[in-house]
Amino acid sequence: MSSLNILSGGAAQGLVGSLTPAFKAHTGFDIAGEFGAVGAMADKLRKGTPADIVILTAALLAKLAQEKLVAASSIADVGLVETALAVRTGDPQAAVSDAADLREVLLASDSIFVPDIKASTAGIHVANVLQQLGIAAEVAARLRIFPNGAMAMRELAASEVPRPIGCTQSTEIISTKGVTLSGSLPPGCELATMYTAGITTAAAHPQQAQELIDLLIGAGQHEQRKRAGFIGGQG
Repeated sequence: MSSLNILSGGAAQGLVGSLTPAFKAHTGFDIAGEFGAVGAMADKLRKGTPADIVILTAALLAKLAQEKLVAASSIADVGLVETALAVRTGDPQAAVSDAADLREVLLASDSIFVPDIKASTAGIHVANVLQQLGIAAEVAARLRIFPNGAMAMRELAASEVPRPIGCTQSTEIISTKGVTLSGSLPPGCELATMYTAGITTAAAHPQQAQELIDLLIGAGQHEQRKRAGFIGGQG
């Protein structure tokens, strides 16, 4: 069976997974490829990894269009994704209403599970927030950094320390068994990132790539996007 090759930020993995059966039924294509830190996925495309479709941040897709790696006319917004806090399922929720609360929660944690702080949207933001709160050096030894948010959340779920916490894209938290969304980051520390989809200029299956985009952004999938953690979007 033919496959549509995808390179995507981890934020979209849950949504793509939920739509895969409908896509396969409609097109006869499976979906293959990789989900991970958006910077790493963009670099894979630049280095020639075969891909028909990419789902990354709006800023990155704009750059890839300028580099003639993505067809600018194909780019469509999927929706906003918040960076949020996660706790192990069953642990007390982290009550965070302002920056002071967030600082206190992070300082009280034994381990802080985050995605790549240099290549992932959420990880870069977490590093900036720790600097902003003035605790980067103090919690550096407690950071547990993984290649992507999904892996960070799986490790959080398996953690045996008394007071762990996680911070990544809300979509990655929602789609990981054993962790619970504990709320958005507070005002002044928040981040909502627009994720967009686009067809690569070297796509082997541009028609099927467009059909997946139509499925991702369609009005009929509004509730599915919402359940997956996306806010807004075109549909």
